[in-house]
Amino acid sequence: MENIKTCKACGKILVGRSDKKFCDPYCKSTFHYKKSIQETPSFYLKVDKQLKKNRRILKSYNKAGKATVRGQILISKGFDPDFFTHYWKNYKGEVYLFVYEYGYLRKKERNIDKYILIKWQDYMNKKK
Repeated sequence: MENIKTCKACGKILVGRSDKKFCDPYCKSTFHYKKSIQETPSFYLKVDKQLKKNRRILKSYNKAGKATVRGQILISKGFDPDFFTHYWKNYKGEVYLFVYEYGYLRKKERNIDKYILIKWQDYMNKKK
């Protein structure tokens, strides 16, 4: 008696190669997509998702290239200051953290957290 194999996605009987697992590319894609949804997101995906969210938030509050925003506003939108891609130190020694091309510097004024938002500029590439 032959060993009858079925598609892992839809259950149809497979015809063709002995090592075939799916009846077509659509079933293969569907199977792997459903599997990825059920799995716990990887560390890389969590970090990437937060970086993209941080960038989107910084971009939305920094239309002119420089802005000041209260910290609680950014945090309420889902901004997490612990996720950044690189940093830049200005001539005053202040360290701006960047999420791709959008940077921020955390300041406290009258006991209120504020973020100074900037956009990456060519002069920031120069070494001191």
